[in-house]
This record gives sequence, structure tokens and C-alpha cells, in this order.
Amino acid sequence: MNENEVKTPNNQPESAPAPEQKRRDFPILKKMSELPGGLVIIPLVIAVVLSTLVPQFFQIGGYVTALFYEGNACMMGFFLIVCGSMIDIKQVGMPLYKGVAMTGVKFVLGVIVGLVVGKLCGPAGFLGIAPFVWIAAITNSNGSLYISLSSQFGNATDTGAISILSLNDGPFFTLVALGATGLASIPFMSLVAVIIPILIGFVWGNLDSHFRAACKTAQPIVTFFMTISIGAKTDLKTILTAGASGIVLGLFSAATAVIFFFIINLLLPKKERNAMGAAIGTTALNSAMTPAAVGEADPTMKKYTGMATAQCATASIITLFLCPFITAAFDRYMMKHQKGIYSPEGWAYEKGLETIADLAK
Repeated sequence: MNENEVKTPNNQPESAPAPEQKRRDFPILKKMSELPGGLVIIPLVIAVVLSTLVPQFFQIGGYVTALFYEGNACMMGFFLIVCGSMIDIKQVGMPLYKGVAMTGVKFVLGVIVGLVVGKLCGPAGFLGIAPFVWIAAITNSNGSLYISLSSQFGNATDTGAISILSLNDGPFFTLVALGATGLASIPFMSLVAVIIPILIGFVWGNLDSHFRAACKTAQPIVTFFMTISIGAKTDLKTILTAGASGIVLGLFSAATAVIFFFIINLLLPKKERNAMGAAIGTTALNSAMTPAAVGEADPTMKKYTGMATAQCATASIITLFLCPFITAAFDRYMMKHQKGIYSPEGWAYEKGLETIADLAK
């Protein structure tokens, strides 16, 4: 009898059941997440191409139009809840201090640049980059990249600072800056409308770890569909026009890493000084959503939304590539000169000596 046959109660041979064939999986979301800026760039390109070639698609009506064309405000509210849930109230002491210092310095510099551009160039901005876009690009930082760099160039206090630094991951600080400086007419209730979902996420996330974990899992999906609704109102010509100015914006944002490195280290005790100040010299991938939020709060800004979205998206990619090299360069400088964490009082002194010895071989 064949090995694959079994006997039935009547001693009649019967073939064994064939093994169930495993269904092939296509990790599309995972691949997009791994691609630098993929969760913003890919849906943005898809939406812009559809908007240019088949604009009728977004006007089908019903759920299609509600989600893909008119759903930006709703998705932004959900996104703010997700951001709020990532803020950990348990982070105190040095992590809290570092987070406040980094967030504050980044906000102040963004406001100064936006004010200068607004006063000198007016609402149209410099090189086609509106003042609120400068603010959005500089005040937002790439939290994921920061955490990754902190594991290499910092310690737990640097990683913990992300709980405060996460506050700049969204439109809140941009709206505050625009309202405070008069660069845009931001009604007070628009700020309240931004704060409420953040507070919901913050309270629920700190009470319920499962909710925080669920929000962390949902964030890429929310980002994808929110970007679709933003891109649906933009055409291909706008994206191509914004390319060059977006590169300029990205280079400027990356250059702020140098400023942040020196200012942040001045605010820290000598033995805590490291290269992580430079790690906030980035533009958040999510900053591409900020222009749409500004347009919702101040309708006079809607004419800049399409161009601004593409500029912020481009800048985020530029800083994503440049910031790690800048941070690593400052780390090597501090290690070579035994400064900050590499000084005899610092926690990385031994590590620095070993690395220098290895390089000398």
C-alpha cells in the first residue's frame, strides 16, 4: 500500500488529504513603510495621477468621494488622536527636560524663519515657499528617525524625549505659530479643535496600553488614506513645479541640524551632551498633511495647499537622507575630542576609547 494511503474501517485504502496550500502574502504596507517617505509619497503620487488623468473618479459620490476627496479633516482628527496616544506621561526627569528643550528650540526657530520670510517676501514667500510652509517644515521633526538615531548615538533619556517631541508631529504648532504671528487668520476654536483629539489620544493612551498599541499599528493606514485625500485636490503640474523649491526647503531644514546641535548642547549638563540635537534637524513625513490643516483653518491659504504639500513631502525625503550623516559627523567629532558623553564623566567614555582604538588599528 502506498505511504500516502490510509485504511478505512472497511480496510479499503484511501488517499491521505492533501496538505493545505499556503496563501501567498503581498506585504504592500510593509514595503511602503520601509521605503523612505513611502507612506506619504506613494499615496500622494497615486492620488495626483488620478486627479490629473481621471478627475471624475473622486466625484463618484457616496463613500468614495467622502473618503478619498472630502475625508481629509476627518482623517486628520483621527491622526491627531494617534499622535496624542504616543505621548507617555511616565517620562519625567531628564527625558522630559530634553523633550521640552528640543521641542521649544525647534518651534522658536521655525517661527523666526517664518516671520522673516513673511515680513520680507509677503504671503507668497521666498522661492515660492510660503511662510507657513517654512514653519511647518522646521517645527516638525521625523520621530521615527530620531528614535532610530538615539539607539546609536544616545541613551534611554534621549529616546524618552520622543514623548514630548511627538507633540510637533502634526499641525498644532504650525497653527499656533501662524495665529500668534498674524501670518494667517487662525480662529481660536480651530486651535481648540486640534487640541481636543490630541487630549483624547493622550488620556486614553496613558490609561490603556492596548489602545496605544492599536494606534501605533493604525498610524501607517491613517497616514496613507489621509494623503490620498490631500493629493486628490492637486494635479501633476503642481507636484513637478514644487520639486525644485521642495529640495531647497529640505536642504535648509537639514542645515538647521547644525544650529540645533549647538543650542541643545548648551542647554544640557556637560556629561549629557551628545549629537542628538542634530537628530531633530529633519522635516517630518507627516508635515505634508499640515498645509491641508492650515487651509481648513484659514480658507485664504487653500490656494497654497497643493504646492505646499509637495514641498513638505520633498523636504522630508531630503532630510531623511542627510540627517543621519550630519548626526554621525557630530558624534565622531565629540568622540575624537572626548566631549560630552565621551568625556571621562560621561556614560559613553569607555565606548569612545574602544571605538577610537579600533579605528587606530
